[in-house]
Amino acid sequence: MAGRDELPAINSFISNFGVDGFEHIVDTDGSLWSEFDVASQPAFAFINDDGTVEVVNGAMGLESITTKLDELITR
Repeated sequence: MAGRDELPAINSFISNFGVDGFEHIVDTDGSLWSEFDVASQPAFAFINDDGTVEVVNGAMGLESITTKLDELITR
């Protein structure tokens, strides 16, 4: 979830880093970051089908993300 910046800068980041393959939530005032206890970018919030949220603060590589998604799918 992109946050604490202006929309044009967020859109530039998405475009420049080629991360436009998934939905981005814009949190310009930081309220969603606070709700999920996100301190800084990067951070990932994984939401299970029962609504449980696990936030990983920090970078994740493709393998780590894939493993986490596989865990969610098999629960």
